[in-house]
Amino acid sequence: MKAVLFKMTIGLGIMVLATQQLMAQSRNCAPREGVIERLTQTYGETRQSIGLVGQDAMMEMFASTRTGSWTITVTLPDGMTCLVASGQGYKPIADAPKPNV
Repeated sequence: MKAVLFKMTIGLGIMVLATQQLMAQSRNCAPREGVIERLTQTYGETRQSIGLVGQDAMMEMFASTRTGSWTITVTLPDGMTCLVASGQGYKPIADAPKPNV
């Protein structure tokens, strides 16, 4: 009985680790340098804007003014960058700030 319980516990642990690995892969994350290189070389995108997400992550928007493609990424403190969204139709705008009324 103890051997069966031990095997079931080990099996459950392996399934949890496998699930965590699959979740990390499905988030489309990779080291930041590789993500930026791919966005630049494959899609011609460059960083257009930046912002903070909470206190420990950085959001960046990359876009190509030539093709209109765009990508939003979030970089975590460990240096991993995750793709959040991407699309077409990027157009830079420079609206003047509106005064507070």
